[in-house]
Amino acid sequence: MTGATIKDVAALAGVSAATASRVLSGNPATSPEAREKVRAAVEQLDFRPNAQAQSLRSTRTNTIGLLVSDVRNPFFADLAHAVEQAALAAGYVTMLGNANERQDQQDRYLDTLITRRVDGIIVAPQGDGSGAIASLIKRRIPTVFVDRTVENVAVPSVTTDSTPGIRQAVEHLAANGHRRIGYIAGPRSISTGRDRYTAFTNAIREFGLDDSRELIYFGDFQAASGSAGTHALMTLDRPPTAILAADSPMAVGAVALLHRLGLQIGRDIALVAFDDIEWFAMLDPALTVISHSVEDMGRIAVELLRQVIDGGTPFSVLLPSELVVRASSGPVTGHANLPQRRNN
Repeated sequence: MTGATIKDVAALAGVSAATASRVLSGNPATSPEAREKVRAAVEQLDFRPNAQAQSLRSTRTNTIGLLVSDVRNPFFADLAHAVEQAALAAGYVTMLGNANERQDQQDRYLDTLITRRVDGIIVAPQGDGSGAIASLIKRRIPTVFVDRTVENVAVPSVTTDSTPGIRQAVEHLAANGHRRIGYIAGPRSISTGRDRYTAFTNAIREFGLDDSRELIYFGDFQAASGSAGTHALMTLDRPPTAILAADSPMAVGAVALLHRLGLQIGRDIALVAFDDIEWFAMLDPALTVISHSVEDMGRIAVELLRQVIDGGTPFSVLLPSELVVRASSGPVTGHANLPQRRNN
């Protein structure tokens, strides 16, 4: 049921509105039977106090919620800053949640934001749109997706077109003589993981490069999987001469593992990262990246959410990506392609 009120809960439970209100406020002056009936009605109606009544929702709190996928990811830290600054300039304060790349943690934060009566929510979604995201849509809480989307969920979004940047990266590596390019992919349960994987495999075919399945490792957008993926790739009988990591934390994991293996980036192995975080340019050698504007993404997400809060239906926005070439992705002059490098 959409927009359930305390009266709806009371009617379904067969108690008075006053009794239902006492149960929900934790007042001990209620019978166990009444508490059980009210709780069952709340669950059936998917009711949350202070968030559902239309009269309450007409009173704005000048607060928005932002749920990012992983606050440890520098990209999402920068995104949170961009959203917070744009929201503050527009008269809103921001409540921040961290999904930690987990749907259950996402849903817990979204449930809390719903009960806090935020005016709207910006979310980088996890999973398939079930759980709390489905509840957001059902309740018509103003929502905007950022960086990621959910299939068949009609919510305005601001995302990046990964295809041009990944295509440029593969073309650049091919021009430098790389035929076997390893790819550390994100999870296919997330839109960015799927989109970047598709862009990479299409580019590999377009430029006639080795499309062996063993050259692809599926990670989880976190650093440990970047290390694990790099280890798996570099211990192949024929290791790749270049690696493309599908986000910055996995690239960080790749850098760490390559250093532990004693391989010099830019000489023994080429490396490219999706996302341009500030200190990638300060590495030695500086890291070639696929860049897209996190500042624009955060600012536009706030603009879209303000339009939805005001009753509008804005179009989604797709931002460009592009390759930024630095020293980490030139021709390999070492011997990373030889199997004996595995034991270094």
